[in-house]
Amino acid sequence: MEFLYFLEKLRMPGLNEFMLLITQLGEETAFLVVALILFWCVDKYKGYYILSVGFIGTLANQFMKLWFRIPRPWVLDENFTILEQAREAASGYSFPSGHTQSSIGTFGGIAMTAKNRWVRIAAIVIAVLVPFSRMYIGVHTPLDVLVAVAMAVVLLLVLKPLVLGNREKTMPWLLGVMTVMAVAFLCFVSFWNFPADIDEHNLQSGFKNAYTLLGALLGLLVVYIVDEKWLNFQTEAVWWAQILKVAGGLAAVLVVKSGLKTPLNALFGEYPGRAVRYGLIVLVAGILWPLTFRWFSGLGKKKE
Repeated sequence: MEFLYFLEKLRMPGLNEFMLLITQLGEETAFLVVALILFWCVDKYKGYYILSVGFIGTLANQFMKLWFRIPRPWVLDENFTILEQAREAASGYSFPSGHTQSSIGTFGGIAMTAKNRWVRIAAIVIAVLVPFSRMYIGVHTPLDVLVAVAMAVVLLLVLKPLVLGNREKTMPWLLGVMTVMAVAFLCFVSFWNFPADIDEHNLQSGFKNAYTLLGALLGLLVVYIVDEKWLNFQTEAVWWAQILKVAGGLAAVLVVKSGLKTPLNALFGEYPGRAVRYGLIVLVAGILWPLTFRWFSGLGKKKE
C-alpha cells in the first residue's frame, strides 16, 4: 500500500483526467476495436493472435478473481482513497487486474508483431501506461498489476508460435482447447461451492464472461474453418477504403451487439442469449462483413 499512498500524493486534476482516459484503453471495447482492425485491415492471423491472448487471459483472470477473492485497495485499507470517477467501474474483486492483462495482451501483442518502429513504440507506451494508471487511480495494488503483467506476457510468448507459426495444424486445436476452457469455467461458476460472502457482482461477472466467451469462441471456430476452406478473405485496400471498411464493420457489429440484445435475451434468457449474441457478432465480423472486402480492395484502383 505504500506505493499507492505515494501515487495518491501525486494526484492533480489534469493528470487525473489523463489517467482516467488512459485506463479506458484496457477495457473490452478497446480490445475488440484493436483486434478487429488487425483482423480486417492488417493481418487476420495477427487478429487471431490478439483475440486468443485476450480470450484465454480473460478466462484465467476471471477464474483467479473468484478463486482468491481479494478485495479492492480501499476495502483493504479504509484510509486509502481512490479517484471517485473510477469507483463505479471498479466493483468486484481486485486480483489480478483485468485492465492490465487486456492492455498488455493487446498492445504488447502489437509491439511483438508490428513492423513499423513508431507503432511498436506507441504500443509499448500504452502497455506501460495502462497498468500504471490502474494504480494511480487507486483501483489496484502493485501485486494485482504485476501478476496480470506476468500472465499476459506468458500468453503472448506461448501463443505467438502457435497462432503465427504452424497455424494450419495448431489453430483448430487451440480454438478447441479454448472452447473447452470456456465450458470448464462455466461449470466452475455454476457448480462450485462458493462461500456465503462471495461478491455477487463478481460472480455475476463470471457468469457473463463465461457465456460471452463460450459463444464468441464457438463463433471463432466456425469463422476459422469457413475462411480457411472457402472464404480466404484478403485484408489489402487503400488507406481511405480501410477507414470505410472499419467504420462499416464496427457499425455492423454494434447493430448485432445492441439491436439483438433484447430479443435474444427474451428468447433464450439473459446469459444464454448473451452467448448467442456474441457468437453472432463473431460470425458477422469474421464471415459476413469480409464478404465485402473484395469490393473494398477494388476501391481507388485505376480501371485499365
